[in-house]
Amino acid sequence: MTARTIEQQEMQADLLDLPVIDLISPMPGFPESRQFVLVRLDENGLLYSLRAVDNADLRFLVMPPAPFFPDYAPEIDDEAAELLGSPKPEDLLVLLVVTAGDTAAHATANLLAPIVIDRGNRKGMQTVLSGSGLPVRAELAIAG
Repeated sequence: MTARTIEQQEMQADLLDLPVIDLISPMPGFPESRQFVLVRLDENGLLYSLRAVDNADLRFLVMPPAPFFPDYAPEIDDEAAELLGSPKPEDLLVLLVVTAGDTAAHATANLLAPIVIDRGNRKGMQTVLSGSGLPVRAELAIAG
């Protein structure tokens, strides 16, 4: 067993202690992975890693929109809400997928396709906001 394999197994064991999020539909391009955990990457709660339970190498950098996009208020369509279990809007956790750039100043967030999670049943999905005109690569800027 290699050191990397041991490290991956230890990381997977740590991840299994966290609440699992079940994706209703897989992330585009990753049809086999439907269970993820959300791991905080900084003490301020600005960045998280959405990590696959079954694949230590599959993870997405995500963030809550408010610190960077305070006016961002996506409207989740009825079909997506029904798939999630018809949660109340205040029960939804909305996360944006971040694309890292060469530097932090070049990172962008996908405003068009947020990940939406029902906090109660931990079901989630990435949904495309139809007719919104929002960008797939919005530059990050600290609000305030």
